[in-house]
Amino acid sequence: MDPGPPWRVALTGGIASGKSTVATLFAELGVPIIDLDLIAREVVTRGTALLDQVLARFGPGLRRADGGLDRRALRELVLRDAGARRALEAMLHPAIPDRRDSSAGGDRRGE
Repeated sequence: MDPGPPWRVALTGGIASGKSTVATLFAELGVPIIDLDLIAREVVTRGTALLDQVLARFGPGLRRADGGLDRRALRELVLRDAGARRALEAMLHPAIPDRRDSSAGGDRRGE
């Protein structure tokens, strides 16, 4: 009997709602985990074209001394400026599913 295509299950919820606990339980059962929070960080790591685009749009002041993105400063900017948040989302949102789809089937936590 053909089981059909694999399912994708999204874990959503507020802070401290148990998403990580459920993901850990799934992983213990052998279910591949794709962590979109991790992927969102990966797409703007040092040396990526998207990091260069973010810095070009929001300014070189968001570059840490080690060349990485100052995520705290970026977070503060987009929390106080809705236009900046929309611009950042427009940059990140296409990249995240692309990376998700290329990593489907593997555990992406902690890499």
